[in-house]
Amino acid sequence: MSRTALRICPLCEATCGLTLTIDDGRVTGARGDRDDVFSKGFVCPKGAAFGAVDSDPDRLRTPLVRVDGELREATWAEAFDAVAAGIRPVVERHGPHAVGIVLGNPNVHTMAGALYPPVLIAGLGTRSLFTASTVDQMPKHVSSGLLFGDANAIPVPDLDRTDHLLLIGANPLESNGSLCTAPDFPGRLKALRARGGTLTVIDPRRTRTARLADRHLAVRPGTDALLLAAVAHVLFDEGLIDPGERASHLTGLDDLAAALRDLTPEAVAPACDVDAATLRTLARELAAAPTAAVYGRIGSCTVPHGTLASWLVDVLNILTGNLDRPGGALFPQAATDRAPRPAGPGRGFALGRWHSRVSRHPEAKGELPLSALAEEIDTPTDEGEPIRALVAVAANPVLSAPDGDRLDKALGSLDFMVSVDPYLNETSRHADVVLPPPPPAQSPHHDFAFNTLAVRNQVRYTRPAVPLEPGRMAETEILARLILAATGMHGADPAAVDTMVIDQTLSKAVREPHSPVHGRDPKELAALLTGADGPERRLDMMLRLGPYGDGFGADPDGLTLEKLLAHPHGIDLGPLRPRLPQPLKTRSGKVELLPEPIAADLPRLRAALDERPAGLVLVGRRHLRSNNSWMHNVPALTGGSNRCTLHLHPEDAERLGVRDGEPVRIKGAGGEVTAPAEVTDAVRPGVVSLPHGWGHDRPGTRTRHAAADPGANVNQLLDGSLLDPLSGNAVLNGVPVEVAPLSAAADETFGALT
Repeated sequence: MSRTALRICPLCEATCGLTLTIDDGRVTGARGDRDDVFSKGFVCPKGAAFGAVDSDPDRLRTPLVRVDGELREATWAEAFDAVAAGIRPVVERHGPHAVGIVLGNPNVHTMAGALYPPVLIAGLGTRSLFTASTVDQMPKHVSSGLLFGDANAIPVPDLDRTDHLLLIGANPLESNGSLCTAPDFPGRLKALRARGGTLTVIDPRRTRTARLADRHLAVRPGTDALLLAAVAHVLFDEGLIDPGERASHLTGLDDLAAALRDLTPEAVAPACDVDAATLRTLARELAAAPTAAVYGRIGSCTVPHGTLASWLVDVLNILTGNLDRPGGALFPQAATDRAPRPAGPGRGFALGRWHSRVSRHPEAKGELPLSALAEEIDTPTDEGEPIRALVAVAANPVLSAPDGDRLDKALGSLDFMVSVDPYLNETSRHADVVLPPPPPAQSPHHDFAFNTLAVRNQVRYTRPAVPLEPGRMAETEILARLILAATGMHGADPAAVDTMVIDQTLSKAVREPHSPVHGRDPKELAALLTGADGPERRLDMMLRLGPYGDGFGADPDGLTLEKLLAHPHGIDLGPLRPRLPQPLKTRSGKVELLPEPIAADLPRLRAALDERPAGLVLVGRRHLRSNNSWMHNVPALTGGSNRCTLHLHPEDAERLGVRDGEPVRIKGAGGEVTAPAEVTDAVRPGVVSLPHGWGHDRPGTRTRHAAADPGANVNQLLDGSLLDPLSGNAVLNGVPVEVAPLSAAADETFGALT
């Protein structure tokens, strides 16, 4: 019997609403939900393939436990017994920091991934935390923390109302947006053009987004911060600064002007390979636009000056008066955020509260660089214990982190490892226990993180579209039981984890003077919560305590879980609104334009004025039908344009003797890989491009379709030594490589061909 059910898509950051067709308990179709308050029927190829992702036959159905060196199917009880027996001895003998935690990209796409890892980290008390953020977005968190005092206070462009949008290192027509949650990003950009607005794209590749733009600047990879600094210099130099109503919330304006004085367009133009006149025109157009927004993404984060580039994106929005105003860049207000507190000075944001054991990398936002994971496992030092046990949740760092070969060997040396993963992939194959979550149709969904980055305030929640199959365990219960097993409470009721969090949260809320429940009884409040299980009760609690909530009865019109369930297509909470100074948590209570760590890093940026690549440099690229390494096992999402090929410019191809379609060797500091050449003028001369997330050719995995067309792991070209020093983010773009045809003659002269 056929029926339909609603589901929010978890396959990228756009969070589109879907209408699923379900036949005999199986998802057989997916289309856009036309009544969804946010996505209004939009769907991309990933969402349309939801059923294929959901029913992938290679998804693990039962836990795996290593016995006599082999992973074998086990019961859930056996699996969690093994987790407790593997982790607790490591903690007791070597301390909590000897247990590492790795959180992968899919965590942010699930309710369980949002609610439970923080409890696990706190329960273990480990500082050995590594996430996908340090190969992606950590520079933006650090720059936001330094500017605004809160690493999660990230302004997003007001796409639907801006007059001029400047994108740097972003390709939302294929990524669907990132750190900017916007269903139908392509349609929003086309609407900008249709209403007479201007789109400028800065990217070394002529991407689909760049082809839509009014102006495309093919900047030299890695020079984003220099280019943005020159634009800011022009604003100061030509008297175009106009912070508007935000001026009273700023500090350090004169110091900023002095810091950028020597970064003129003429000084940076040779390094960026963009002429000075164009940079001056860019600055003047930004200043003259009725409203404008500058938005930078992964291309400007994963470079040597990623934090400086991320900082300068917001500096330009501030200097042109476009921060925190309609049509500019504003701070979203999610329904599960804490209720706004009165504005005033906060604790600020600190870097380097602790350091990694081997290379002494500073902590950022509680995390250490993912690039350092291998050395933290395989390198003994006199200071602290190496990581001896690892908990990996939805993470595949063998493919997603630099130098996967070294990490691959390091994982094999661990005393114990547990993976929460639906696949036996390049990383989870090393685990002693694999705990497989159910397919997404069998899980509830609410976007805790992405709603804090959404271009319109709204709230949506979908319950599981399909009941749990026999033998499956909800991901929320898996992570709750993992917490208990890892923290010495193995065997306790997993519901105790949610009860503990609810009790702690409400006990704190009633003590806070500005809380909507100040002075009330936390037990009374807990009794008012609704929901079918612990995770729903926690969602209800967060909604009630949030900025739109009912305050546990204080506001009869406020938001609750019951009200949200009565609106299956979501509740629209309106366009983004100005919020300053409330989001500011700096010690000064103002936007601190030139924080000390930024000022201290500027000499390194000035030194880059004289740097020029001697040969080819590498950049990545994104495909519309992919999301990192976790979708290549679905036939509907591979093939066509989604191929692992090396893009190189015709001039470079001719110079190197490379022909279109023929295999080439690519060599970097971390190793070499082979990929077919794709000769195209979509990349500028001197630049080659290889997509991220491929390399599915290691033995012991169970991803048959991915293994049949494995591609090359671009991160193996990196040795992990190149990091943005402020954020610890891996440098993935603008790194030098050598390229040669795959032939005996080329083998002999490989190093001389670039």
